[in-house]
Amino acid sequence: MAEEQAAGTQQQPQQQFALQRIYTKDISLESPSTPGVFKKQWQPQMSVDLGTKSDKIDDEGNYEVVLTITITAKMEDANAFLIEVQQAGIFFITGFSPEELRRIVGTAAPNILFPYARECIDTLCVKGGFPPVMLAPINFDAMYQQALANAEGGQPAEAPATH
Repeated sequence: MAEEQAAGTQQQPQQQFALQRIYTKDISLESPSTPGVFKKQWQPQMSVDLGTKSDKIDDEGNYEVVLTITITAKMEDANAFLIEVQQAGIFFITGFSPEELRRIVGTAAPNILFPYARECIDTLCVKGGFPPVMLAPINFDAMYQQALANAEGGQPAEAPATH
């Protein structure tokens, strides 16, 4: 009986998902129309593009996940500002099937990284002299499902979402 229990524990590897570190990988603010843009009434056309990527960084089960958010604010035909933030994290992920692993790095990890990226973007806007940009929460599960559907339909799997 003890042999059966030992064999049973060896068949099921323990599933673990743990955050190791969060960091800003890249950050950029461009405001090519300043100071002239400050003389205009602030009613920009905003676009938000986002994407994720992940890489296995060692044989221990550590993965780097990078959430990239790019915000462009246009006033008339000129860019008021362009902000790009790459918020990254190292996650320890082990014991999951390849499909479960893809879902974790495509949904759970970006959900953890998003509040940090959102705060960084808000701070950059204010320090650049612009009103804060409070990004609405993002449903990474729905984005992941859409990317799967696009991949099955022959479209690129990592199509960025635009809001």
